[in-house]
Amino acid sequence: MSVVKTANTVSMLSDEPLAEVEKTLSEAMKTLSDGQREWAGSVDQFPLWRNGFPGPLQGDGLDISSLLQVVQHLVHEEEEEEEAEPRPVRLQHVGVQDQVTLLGHSLAAYFSVLQRERLRKLTTRILSDSTLWFCRLFRYENGSAYFHEDDRDGVVKVCRLVIHAQYKEYATEGYGALSSHQPVIYQSASGRPELGQHLCSQLGLPLSSLCTVPCNTMFGSQHQMDVALLEKLIKEDTDAGKRPLLLIANAGTCSAGHTDKLNRLKEVCDQSGLWLHVEGVNLATLALEEVSSTIMAASRSDSMTLTPGPWFGLPAVPAVTLYRHEDPAMSLAAGLTSSRLVERLRALPLWLSLQHLGHNGITQKIRHASTLSQQLLQKLKSLDSIQTLVEDELNSPVVLFKFSLEMSSGQEYRQDSVNLYDAAGQKTVLDSFNRWLGQQAAQLVPSSGVEVVELEDEGVCIRFSPLLTAAGLSTQEEDVDRLVEKLKELVPAMTSTMTYRANFWEETRRLASSLRYVEEMNWAGLGVVRYEPQSDGTDESRRQQELEKVNKELLKKLQELDSDIVFSSAPEFVTERTGIFVGMVTEDVEVAELVQTIAALGREVEESGRMLDNMTEVVKKGILEAEMQLQRASEEKLLEEGMLRQIPVVSSVLNWLSPLQSSMKGRTFDLAAGSLDSTEMMYSTKAQGGRAFLQDPPSLVSQKLPGQRLFRRSGGGPHCLTEPDSTSQVEDRNNEESFSHGANRETPRPLDHVHPGSIPDAPEEGGAGEELGGAQVEQGDR
Repeated sequence: MSVVKTANTVSMLSDEPLAEVEKTLSEAMKTLSDGQREWAGSVDQFPLWRNGFPGPLQGDGLDISSLLQVVQHLVHEEEEEEEAEPRPVRLQHVGVQDQVTLLGHSLAAYFSVLQRERLRKLTTRILSDSTLWFCRLFRYENGSAYFHEDDRDGVVKVCRLVIHAQYKEYATEGYGALSSHQPVIYQSASGRPELGQHLCSQLGLPLSSLCTVPCNTMFGSQHQMDVALLEKLIKEDTDAGKRPLLLIANAGTCSAGHTDKLNRLKEVCDQSGLWLHVEGVNLATLALEEVSSTIMAASRSDSMTLTPGPWFGLPAVPAVTLYRHEDPAMSLAAGLTSSRLVERLRALPLWLSLQHLGHNGITQKIRHASTLSQQLLQKLKSLDSIQTLVEDELNSPVVLFKFSLEMSSGQEYRQDSVNLYDAAGQKTVLDSFNRWLGQQAAQLVPSSGVEVVELEDEGVCIRFSPLLTAAGLSTQEEDVDRLVEKLKELVPAMTSTMTYRANFWEETRRLASSLRYVEEMNWAGLGVVRYEPQSDGTDESRRQQELEKVNKELLKKLQELDSDIVFSSAPEFVTERTGIFVGMVTEDVEVAELVQTIAALGREVEESGRMLDNMTEVVKKGILEAEMQLQRASEEKLLEEGMLRQIPVVSSVLNWLSPLQSSMKGRTFDLAAGSLDSTEMMYSTKAQGGRAFLQDPPSLVSQKLPGQRLFRRSGGGPHCLTEPDSTSQVEDRNNEESFSHGANRETPRPLDHVHPGSIPDAPEEGGAGEELGGAQVEQGDR
């Protein structure tokens, strides 16, 4: 089912241009969404589009097919640059509902060229139908509708309407009429923060005309407007000669989804002559059969703004502001109605989409979103360490939750946290952990539509608002179940990590000479450490360079370990740029072993770095000494052989008659010791041929059992093997190696992991390790 099917219906009509518009749209959507089309090479004929910079307009025009190829190239330009062999990537799937909306935009452009009388009749019918449907859907009787692209534009035009109604001289005197009584606009502190400033900017009012009403601080919800304080502010402004103009209330705040006491606010507005404007995501539930009394009060407001695009999953459709006013002249002066017929065509995509969905389809989408919220809310209550922050649980379509200390079952965890951080520090750490949890949940289950929000009192929380995301992402109940399962996997790791943060800090302090704990509360993980190399009177810049170099190499070594712990460098949002950032850990982690391993690897990196720094001087001295010894050996050989043996022909005859045994010895240069040694003992013995090759073990050898990951307690994790099985596997492995190497060979010990507690066996003298440790410098007989 597609727009192609609709094209067949339209083509049967007498209006052939209308059918041509629909046919062109269908072909364009098919071209742009066809991932199998060879679009990459087709743009070669347009070289100006391949450099990514604006260029001159070409002399010859392009047909529709070429234009679509250019657009397709721009859509896939990033994929072409990132991949060596670009492959076509399909656009996001466009369903029939989306195609109907796109058809509405195309038809609006087509209708704009109609004759004025035909266009007037057409726009009048579209506006009257759309207004009637929205008023009946959302229980707003005797209302008018204003369709606008910016969702803030509705309250701007409504406020201008109220100014015309309150200031009779405004139409003739302009802003001079406002000087006698300054208008005041009231907004909740939990509302959109930029809305008030945008309103004053568009109306030309000073910011002093905006009054932010605090939310309840002692009684009731912390996100609902304080009605008693609002009455006090209105009285103070009236006594000061100001004129209260408009109140913006919330039916579902932008961050937490909370609804103000609309019944009580309506009473206050009627007593004070205030215009009540309501906005929020919870207004969508007015279309359901059962509506809470709090939301139902919004239908009695003077105006309210609806955003049907995200609610119904419609692309690029306008917002709708419903209002009640009897004077059409003032509505025209305020901009709520327009004399330009083309502007009335904004409602055409919605007009088509509402007919395509029908009343049942619209209510089904809203009901489905509310069901998803209730499903997630009930499942979150059974999770440990998860706190829900929903006030009206039975009717709220927004779910707000976070990882909480109070909900954790570990008493030791809370006590350690108190000892390590104060109240402000604990809040910062919890915010970082909840931010990490929200990012992981959104990445693992992208179809859920969860996002991270930050509230003034609760801190960082995770919001699930299916009314804004479910229709566009096609969120289903299975996605909610997947989200809960991922939370069950992530929350235990967060709990254990918070439990061991204090232990990690204490173990790091014990190694204060080499490791330093970095206080970074914005990092969601076990903690941050920095290895401090010992500096002998070096300047600050050189010491800082050495510090960065050592920690960079240390991070590489830690990332190569066979461990479940993630080691990373400094993220962008932290101030500490040099250090090792340790991620989340499980409950069976050995913190002491982890810290000791970091310190041991740091020392190894530091020693190897110093050895490389001193290698230049050692090699230079060794080369000079080798040159001197070789020169002396050449002189001794010359004295031993005599002058006659230096003549080419004579030397051959003498060597044939009386061969001379050279006394020159080979030399080996030991880089570790920095000395030249003779190779006489090496060639006089045959120890190399009868010994097995011994590989130098690393400085750290793990004592872990086969199959057990690093930094885990034995038997504490799911990856650990049982002790009898592990022992038998080690014995079988040793028997196989002994049988394969023979009785005259030593069985090398298996080196599975790096462990700071073990000490490697010293290699035997004369072994292959000694031979590999030096560079052989040898001069043969001439």
